[in-house]
Amino acid sequence: MAGLIGIGLSGVLGHQAALNTTANNITNANTPGYSRQEVQFETQEGRRTGAGTIGSGVSVANIRRLADAYLSQQLREDSTLFGEQNAFNAELTRLDNLLGGEDTGLTKALNNFFSAMQNAAEDPTSLPQRQLVLSEAQQLVNRFQGLNQEFIQQRESVKTQMQQGVKDANTLLKSIAELNLAISESPGLAQGREPLELMDKRDEKLRQLSELVSIRVTEVEGSQVNVSLSNGLSLVTGANAAEFATRSSAKDPTRLEFTLTSGGRTLLVDEQIQGGKLGGLRAFDELALKPAFDELGRLAIAISAAINHQHEIGMDLEGDLGGNFFSDVNSLAVQRSRVVPNGNNDRTTTGQLAVEITDSSQLPAGTWELQFSGDGRSYELIDTISGDTVKQGRLPDPVQSEINMPGFNIRVEGGEFNAGDKYLIQPSRNAAENMQLNIRREEDLAFASPIRASASDNNLGTAEIGQGAMLNVRNPNTGALLPGFQSRGELANGPLNIEFTNYDAATGTYDYEITDTPGNNVLETGNYDPKKVNVFFSDDPSDGSRYQGFQFEMTGEPAVGDEFTIDFNRNGVSDNRNAELLAALGTKNTLNGGSQNFTEGYAGLVEDIGVKTRQSQLDKDAGATLLEQSTNQRESVSGVNLDEEAGKLIQYQAAYNASAQVMSVAQDLFNTLLQSFR
Repeated sequence: MAGLIGIGLSGVLGHQAALNTTANNITNANTPGYSRQEVQFETQEGRRTGAGTIGSGVSVANIRRLADAYLSQQLREDSTLFGEQNAFNAELTRLDNLLGGEDTGLTKALNNFFSAMQNAAEDPTSLPQRQLVLSEAQQLVNRFQGLNQEFIQQRESVKTQMQQGVKDANTLLKSIAELNLAISESPGLAQGREPLELMDKRDEKLRQLSELVSIRVTEVEGSQVNVSLSNGLSLVTGANAAEFATRSSAKDPTRLEFTLTSGGRTLLVDEQIQGGKLGGLRAFDELALKPAFDELGRLAIAISAAINHQHEIGMDLEGDLGGNFFSDVNSLAVQRSRVVPNGNNDRTTTGQLAVEITDSSQLPAGTWELQFSGDGRSYELIDTISGDTVKQGRLPDPVQSEINMPGFNIRVEGGEFNAGDKYLIQPSRNAAENMQLNIRREEDLAFASPIRASASDNNLGTAEIGQGAMLNVRNPNTGALLPGFQSRGELANGPLNIEFTNYDAATGTYDYEITDTPGNNVLETGNYDPKKVNVFFSDDPSDGSRYQGFQFEMTGEPAVGDEFTIDFNRNGVSDNRNAELLAALGTKNTLNGGSQNFTEGYAGLVEDIGVKTRQSQLDKDAGATLLEQSTNQRESVSGVNLDEEAGKLIQYQAAYNASAQVMSVAQDLFNTLLQSFR
């Protein structure tokens, strides 16, 4: 009877454990990371008799969690991919909406500015029209600065998210290490009885960590796991966890770089932060936000330089030369601000660098790193995006020199450099922030041209002279005013006189000479061909007196003795020649080597970000699909199916009741046996 009771009791206890396990599955059906548990039964050792072996009941061999290591790893990898694409797409979408918005973008402000300039050109003496030009110019400056400020805010938002992500990662690493220790110290582990809840918690922490950064997980002795970055750099070893941190980048102080501290050593791991939310934020900063800063700044430089140059060669309502319309793109302070010394440079370094914009139409949007080696005079200039060396050489002795690049020069002003010194060269990064309106009064708008030409009343020929085209009022090399423009309100060496002195019947051409009135100096002589357009003066600044900063064209048949005069445009308040040229800059191709105008240049930036945004959305959708698939695969093995568990409840309840009935039968048999002896 005792054997029958024992068999029934083992069934009751075993199926009670099964019922408890099933109930636990049901109540944890919605618990994140929970893995379905299952009771494993085994037959107890039977009792041998002469008639054979008689069973002695059932025992619970183990309660296992249904988890597949491969599916868990796949889920982590897909979580990493989706985390990266989700963060990348979210930030790109914000940037795309900013640049492409009608009110937040730049296109409307550009169009309004050049439209106001065109209206003013039609009535150059109108002060209200001039005021409108200044108002729209200020709006354009505000839009550049507003966009730049939005970029800065998004950059700071990305940095904040990086810092929070690092804190979250450190919390998870610490939890994983603590769970490793708790699992390894769990009673019964040596007999294969794992602490199921602790294993589930650790897997969930690993999954959450994979959402932040790409990791590798390796199972080791004692049911522990080691966690490392994708390149093998250890994050968790047993019960020891490394610690992430962020700090201002030595290369670019406006950015953050990632470090990892383990065993008392701190390593820079910026390049190893791949995948996950942190990798997505890094990718956005490198591939979208930095280029947007550079491209917006390049556009600000191009507009400022083109408008400034054209305005400088004009004349205002008071007879003065125009000067800069916007702030000078090459002020000394601005030039030096384009160079950022690396925070790790040798403390004894005294070198001074500056970046001068030489041709805004050729200026590329980008950043470069200037590295010194050897004795501190050998250098390499490296494109930070591609990593390619674009220029290398050696500084002279003394070091004062220039490193020439398309659109800009790196000027070595002096001092000493050391091997290993690095400098970030960013010609356009802060240009939108530095842009300012320099003109404040309507009268200072230079809508007229400072020169004009006229024919003598005594001329007999039919030759006609144009009103001239201004080239410059300053020496391009020194920046000093040309001799003719060094006196206010007059052409200092004028008026200039063009006289035709001889006719050559054999060639059909006329000899001419141009003299200045003050000194009667001959500035230019040549042959005039009445069958073509003739140009007076040179456009080459190195061409001596033949370069005056302007040129004139003449057509038609002169007569010997005919004279023409070039002089300052006194009282030319109704002259709109320079205003027309200023307005024309709105559609003139002045970017990318003369292949794009300003609006097209900005549209290129919007399009580039738009394409990246659309591609990232596709990548995000694909990542979401993969994550959903891997989640479903994991759930098919580890997830709780309530219908299945309900069926098991009935099954185990029936088995429990039957085992209890066995005990009841054993009791009845025992009672019957006792009664037979009374």
